[in-house]
Amino acid sequence: MRPLPTRLNIAALGELTPDVRPPIDPRSLQIGIVHLGIGAFHRAHQAAYTQRAMALSAESTWAICGASQRSRDVVDQLRPQDCLYTIVERDAAQSRYHVNAALRDVLFAAEETELLLRRISDETTHVVTLTVTEKGYRHDPAARRLRTADPEIRADADGRPPRTVVGQLVRGLQMRRRQGSGPITVVCCDNLTSNGATLRVLVDDFVGLLPKVERASMNAWIADHVAFPSTMVDRIVPGTTDDDLRDVAETIGFTDRGAVVTEPFSQWVVEAAFVAPRPRWELAGAVFTDDVRPYETMKLRLLNGAHSALAYLGLLAGYDYVADFVALDDVSNYVQALMDNDVTPTLDVPEDFDLVRYKHELVTRFANRTLRHRTTQISMDGSQKLPQRLLGTIRDQRREGVTPAFATLAVAAWMRFVSARADDAGRPLHVDDPLSARFTETLAHAISATQIVEAMLTIDEIFGADIAEDAELKAALIDDLDVLTRFGALAALRRALPA
Repeated sequence: MRPLPTRLNIAALGELTPDVRPPIDPRSLQIGIVHLGIGAFHRAHQAAYTQRAMALSAESTWAICGASQRSRDVVDQLRPQDCLYTIVERDAAQSRYHVNAALRDVLFAAEETELLLRRISDETTHVVTLTVTEKGYRHDPAARRLRTADPEIRADADGRPPRTVVGQLVRGLQMRRRQGSGPITVVCCDNLTSNGATLRVLVDDFVGLLPKVERASMNAWIADHVAFPSTMVDRIVPGTTDDDLRDVAETIGFTDRGAVVTEPFSQWVVEAAFVAPRPRWELAGAVFTDDVRPYETMKLRLLNGAHSALAYLGLLAGYDYVADFVALDDVSNYVQALMDNDVTPTLDVPEDFDLVRYKHELVTRFANRTLRHRTTQISMDGSQKLPQRLLGTIRDQRREGVTPAFATLAVAAWMRFVSARADDAGRPLHVDDPLSARFTETLAHAISATQIVEAMLTIDEIFGADIAEDAELKAALIDDLDVLTRFGALAALRRALPA
């Protein structure tokens, strides 16, 4: 048995081939960005843009300190290798490997809270970015307000070392205000509608829980010193597998426990509303605009909405990977019909944007078999994702008197997933969702399709009163769920397609 290669680290950089070696020297960098939620997506997306921006601008003050929220795993992966990691871009033609050095520190927020707050408050930090997933904000996705009764939020507001993301952000801003460290921009990169404006509301809601003596001065300081630009991010980043790690080690010659695998495509649209210095991300391909909303809506409804539809229908049909499921002719036709018939009429497309090409590219990206993107990964936290990904499309179409057949089927598939918790062959499916216990309670006496739909529509923080009271939409959901239950996901999908 061959010994494992040496762990990737700064000392190893000189032994990497030029095409793999980072274009910047990590030893020369200064931290200017704090990132909350240092998962695979950030490392494959914003950190990649940041490295390219520093290399092209010759600015060395935009290195990143990343904070892991859920566990020490990322810290244990990256600290022993000086926070270096490999980005692998794969498509049918080739795989490309390059080491990223933009990340210069990583910490576990739950154990190093004080250090995280000091990083946010440091006068050399000018940007905080976030990718903590939708559920990480502890908000009501329908109302887009902080769940102020959440016990973790209350505990943070009452003064313990903060464990929630919004609590950490506000406490870090408070420390920054006390130290006079100057203005800062907070850049949300999660799939929330109007994510910057939404995060600003959540921050205001948290400040509203603070003692009165803290509240007024903090509100005024945030208004004058903090900006919350909205963004749209787009890149498919599946979970890294052991096979991926072995492939990276064989290719670069060093063991890399933090490698991430992604597709060549990447997009980042950012609202031009910063109050402090920032990296020159536009040199790396980011688009700065006065209005992110059209791009955001297109991405959430076309890419993310289709992804969720594929995940729930695919899981029910017994498919583990998106690419295997979408390879079926009927499934690719369903995705195209969802995008063309249901989503496109709801979009406000920028003049210079080629929507036809974008939709074609999406189907090609979904079918990329070199990315083993699991349907289970996409299915997680559906209660937090449906309002942005599918229910917005449905609401807009219902205002025009249309019942969008393909989006409605996707929501019914989610209801089947969380109620049956088994695929069409009877194999158990795991529901990973912050409202999982609520589903069990709500569905306790629901057996028929009618009972299940009526029970699920009572969950206000997902559906809101308008959808619950829409009799025509409710009837369509019941009909779809009945077909899904009796005949299976593929039969229901084929039934929805035009003759």
